[in-house]
Amino acid sequence: MSGKGEKKSSGGKPGIDVNAIRELSDLLNETGLTEIEIEKEGARIRVSRAAVASVAAAAPVASTPAAAAPAAAAPASGPHPGAVPSPMVGTVYLAPEPGKPPFVKAGQTVREGDTLFIVEAMKTMNPIAAPRGGTVQEICVTDGQPVEFGTTLLIIV
Repeated sequence: MSGKGEKKSSGGKPGIDVNAIRELSDLLNETGLTEIEIEKEGARIRVSRAAVASVAAAAPVASTPAAAAPAAAAPASGPHPGAVPSPMVGTVYLAPEPGKPPFVKAGQTVREGDTLFIVEAMKTMNPIAAPRGGTVQEICVTDGQPVEFGTTLLIIV
């Protein structure tokens, strides 16, 4: 990881490559993933983000304490009280099969237990049921999008 943003620490070990962290952070935003890690030339960079905030970390392979820098401030209010999070990592599908209408649409009323989505994880299709009744205010994901545990799928009010 040689480049403009890299620093060398004493002892010849690679330091923090700010440009690599920025590129990995951009990749997280583009793909919807919450964590990515690379290792190159004796340095390991892991960039991860929580559901609301982002954190970037870099550490040499020799498991020394990681340096961390927050990439975004978390809002004080936290997640929406009507948010329905993904219970697992996988790929979310809005309809039961390609070409079929979606399970739910914004503005639709749902009852507790109604199927909202399918999350495919390890070749298994897992129906995601409404945890409570209400009106779908917003669908926060797109069909075929990779999701992480805790990703907000939709908001029910």
